[in-house]
Amino acid sequence: MCGRTVCSLGADNLRRACAYRDSRGRRRQPQWVNADRYQPSYNRGPQSHGPVLLSRRHFEKGADSSERVLAAMRWGLVPSWFKKDDPSKLPFNTSNCRSDTMLTKSSYKGPLLKGKRCVVLADGFYEWQQHDGGKQPYFIYFPQTTNETAEREEGDEEWKGWRLLTMAGIFDSWEPPAGGDTLYTYTIITVDASKDVSFIHHMPAILDGEEAIRKWLDFAEVPTQEAVKLIQPTENIVFHPVSTIVNSVRNNTPECLAPIELGVQKQVKATASSKAMLGWLKSSQEGSPRKEENELPRWTSQFIHSPSPKKTSAGILQQWLGKEGEPAAKKRKA
Repeated sequence: MCGRTVCSLGADNLRRACAYRDSRGRRRQPQWVNADRYQPSYNRGPQSHGPVLLSRRHFEKGADSSERVLAAMRWGLVPSWFKKDDPSKLPFNTSNCRSDTMLTKSSYKGPLLKGKRCVVLADGFYEWQQHDGGKQPYFIYFPQTTNETAEREEGDEEWKGWRLLTMAGIFDSWEPPAGGDTLYTYTIITVDASKDVSFIHHMPAILDGEEAIRKWLDFAEVPTQEAVKLIQPTENIVFHPVSTIVNSVRNNTPECLAPIELGVQKQVKATASSKAMLGWLKSSQEGSPRKEENELPRWTSQFIHSPSPKKTSAGILQQWLGKEGEPAAKKRKA
């Protein structure tokens, strides 16, 4: 199950990272609906507000359904039919929705059939494996390529930074019975992944590529029965072990996703190179006193492991930092 995610980009860079082409082939950046509710996070848990993509038509009747907007919604779906004034009193957990029950449970079936589909955005997510008498956390994400940050140009800028993980979600809107502001919430759809990653039973349904994202979001053109065919496991993920500081959601720092070497160190060693990487991570957020908004960390390598964490390369930290002369990361066996 997915219980913790990372989305460290600032609001403006998040728009750039989500650039797309609309039905007329025009390159667009989605507009924020409520950017003031969004805060970057290295350790986001349920009940917090996370970024999602959805069709503009959900907010503007008559809008082109292929156009997209960004919204910060609360993680943990509250059904529109819930009648108590306090959404925290919902008697069941709705942070995740299993794909095999999403069309049978009323909490998910109703909004899904109404086209309330969204894409949950993240750098990646954390998952835990029983390991050496305890639970070892891992950071899981899309394979990355070595790219420089796009140069500033007039008009649109092509995003060449971190490739965001795009997860299929369902959202709903809830209004307090006694009146008040509408609350928008979402759930992440999960699929059986035991055949793909040995230590994960269910993982987020990942939409890999622009065409899958388009079909999931454009509810006016792609009916539910067609869209649900996109909900499949994927092998196109990589992962590395991270420090147990992520076990507490109160720890919200770049150290949460920095790689560690199992059997050698449980915490990130404060070497000069690791301090530099953490400095880059911290500067990726908006408002950094050291760098401008678009000066992002330059991620230089990827980690593709076998399902067994014991096969982790001894040079994992150096690989992450892009040091020369280290062994290349090995591809995980399917």
